[in-house]
Amino acid sequence: MSKKIHITAPAKVIDKACIDFAVEFFEKNGFEVSLAKHVLGQHNYFSGTDAERLADFQAALDDDSLDFILCARGGYGSVRIIDDLDFTKFVKRPKLIIGFSDITVFHNHIHTHFNLPTLHASVPLNFQSNSAEALQSLVNVLNGKENKYEITPSKYNRAGEAKAVVVGGNLSILYSLIGTNSDLTTDGKILFIEDIGEHIYAIDRILYSLKKSGKLQKLAGLLVGGMTNIKDTEIPFGKNVEEVISEIVAPYNFPVCFNFPAGHVDDNRAIACGKEARLMVRQNSVTFLQ
Repeated sequence: MSKKIHITAPAKVIDKACIDFAVEFFEKNGFEVSLAKHVLGQHNYFSGTDAERLADFQAALDDDSLDFILCARGGYGSVRIIDDLDFTKFVKRPKLIIGFSDITVFHNHIHTHFNLPTLHASVPLNFQSNSAEALQSLVNVLNGKENKYEITPSKYNRAGEAKAVVVGGNLSILYSLIGTNSDLTTDGKILFIEDIGEHIYAIDRILYSLKKSGKLQKLAGLLVGGMTNIKDTEIPFGKNVEEVISEIVAPYNFPVCFNFPAGHVDDNRAIACGKEARLMVRQNSVTFLQ
């Protein structure tokens, strides 16, 4: 019996061609696919009104026949509906919620409140440009298989090993949730971060906020994914984004892996949030197992 994937759009509007491609991809891989009522809807920036997007996501949470809930894309919008969702039926019969970027809201909220795994992975918006490895890593998780990533070492890496639960996602979203009911506890965990379109000084500010709120001091490890289209200011900040991150975590001794293949990059590999992984950062090699 084939597993069921339901595609819904809790945030920004999406083009039909992206959804069609995703449906065909999953059906070719042996999955059964269904679509939310407003997955191709539009209300200004969003795929529907807050009420429509909420109703679609609630219906998916409550549907016991589904195995996976795949978010069509990120953008912005998840935070507008998260507090009105009822997770009662979902907790009794969990299914894997999949997405990245704005979907970090769900990764955080579900880990914090229910300690259930979610999947940071690519979404239909990006499937056509994703690497074969990225798409295969998603299919592997859906089929219950382990992923092993061999990552090209960065000169900014810090050696070490960690075996711990992975949490995190989009850095700006993590920052926006500090002090809210969707905030994340990071002690003893491997933190994954990625971002797009920010200025270097803004990344520095966000990281200081994470440090001041106690989210860096007791990490088991740090994965730095794609830092995409990061911009400098007219008066240069004086450091690149890798140097900014390295400086912030210099007082600590956990392993740090840069250039992790996830985030707003074509090679956006799957990472299960709320699930244990093994990270081995050595001088000439980096391995991630989950």
